[in-house]
Amino acid sequence: MNTSTSLAECVDGQRFWYDMLEQATIGALTPRGLRRLALDENDNRARCWLVDQGRTLGCEAFYDAMGNVFLRREGLDPSLPPLLIGSHLDSQPSAGSYDGTLGVLAGLAVLRALQASDLPHQRPVEVVSWTNEEGARFAPGASGSSWFAGQREAASILDTVDDDGVRFADALTTCLAQLDAHEVSYRPDPFIPYAFLELHIEQGPVLESLGVPACAVKGIQGVNWYSIAVNGQANHAGTTPEHARRDAFTGAHQLITAFREAVAEHGESVRFTIGKFALEPNATNTIPQQATFSIDLRHPSAAVLTSLDNAFQRLAAETWSGCNVELTVSSRVPPVEFDEQLVETLDASVKKYAPDAPQLVSGAFHDAIHLAHQCPTAMLFMPCRSGISHHPDEHIEREDAEVAVSAMADAVGTLLVR
Repeated sequence: MNTSTSLAECVDGQRFWYDMLEQATIGALTPRGLRRLALDENDNRARCWLVDQGRTLGCEAFYDAMGNVFLRREGLDPSLPPLLIGSHLDSQPSAGSYDGTLGVLAGLAVLRALQASDLPHQRPVEVVSWTNEEGARFAPGASGSSWFAGQREAASILDTVDDDGVRFADALTTCLAQLDAHEVSYRPDPFIPYAFLELHIEQGPVLESLGVPACAVKGIQGVNWYSIAVNGQANHAGTTPEHARRDAFTGAHQLITAFREAVAEHGESVRFTIGKFALEPNATNTIPQQATFSIDLRHPSAAVLTSLDNAFQRLAAETWSGCNVELTVSSRVPPVEFDEQLVETLDASVKKYAPDAPQLVSGAFHDAIHLAHQCPTAMLFMPCRSGISHHPDEHIEREDAEVAVSAMADAVGTLLVR
């Protein structure tokens, strides 16, 4: 008997979809959508719901110092590092029901398939829900996974504050108290998994345009975040001649044009976004004294990001419409390439269902970007309608989801017999 195939055949698609619909009621918005911010009441309820599902399968539940929740199906050799599957349960303020949660419930579906198949496996299998992946309440996101993988210190996470002045540490204390009351065991220290797998909606339009239900993901592109201040001189809009102006808006416009020209030299694979823009004093009849804006710059190649960073620094050192520029790099996250062998395992599993499936690079961050620094890591994507995510209109087709979950189970079966 082919172990991997038999495990995929044991996936209960109907129960998986029931789980998806049930979890979507926790934090549901009217008329549609989801609001489950990290460590809020709904997020904590969702954690307890997940624990309850795991217990019906005979799994032991744990939480760690960051509130990451784990369901453990024991292996024949408990000393072996576990195969870890999961994602996150928290959402954006007005979100859909699939971003993150799909990956957690895919892991739950694999646990159900393992129970139904009664296949012996040496190493344990664990499903994880990471804390605060979205960063919508406590920025930056991926708090639980970055700490677990040794990429961030606990103190920097615990000291973050939400818009209402609530500290992460205080919200976490409430969460952990609820997990304690739910009789979840405390496992304080991170461990190194055998491997980590994450299923996620693509959050883009490629798979839908190809008519493909799932694909392997070979990496996550890197990102540089910049804060730019163009400094001019405020003056009267009606009396100041053009040659005497130091117009911060005009300077910013010229600089942005130069940035875009630099980006264009590297082709359409670069993602360049100005998400914030503000003027001071922001008055109709006053020449702007300062223009501030942000840049989100992304690309799969570290070399391209470095080249563009050098170009941005050179351009910011120049004077634009008589204005000087201050450029600050607020964040740099390098690209990540997933484990090649693990990607190929997922790709082979997907192609049993979708022979024409491509391999993609993720344009968005996921918890997997941090786990990749700790253990072999890879992802699966499935399509979402029109590529829409972080919005109540986020939607997936059940048939695609069942294919993606079956491919995940197939890959898990392969890994468990290695």
